[in-house]
Amino acid sequence: MIERISPPGAPTPRGPYSPAVRAGDFIFVAGQIPIDPITGQVVSGDVQVETRQVLTNIKNILEGCGSSMAAVVRCGVFLIDSDDFKPMNEVYAEFFGEAKPARTTIIVAALPLKDARVEIDAVAYVG
Repeated sequence: MIERISPPGAPTPRGPYSPAVRAGDFIFVAGQIPIDPITGQVVSGDVQVETRQVLTNIKNILEGCGSSMAAVVRCGVFLIDSDDFKPMNEVYAEFFGEAKPARTTIIVAALPLKDARVEIDAVAYVG
């Protein structure tokens, strides 16, 4: 069974995608950029401020799907500047603690919104 989910508290998608999709025992969270779900505006600041907003969005989406950050098994992180890796990683560690998912971090030329410095997607196991 596949279920497309737009939980409360998730930023409104800016394109033709679902914030989350449940497929069997997994929840796939679409890549999140630092959008404030209330205002719909990009949260500007350094990469730590942006990463905190991105991971808060992912947390809210997962909780809206009946899951949590502890269930995340994989993340993809996209940064536009390799110098942002260490500060992003510090905030990332706050959200995951000892429940460390597998992860890929990729440096990219640009993100969908020019002002964003980080995008993160996630997969959670809920079996």
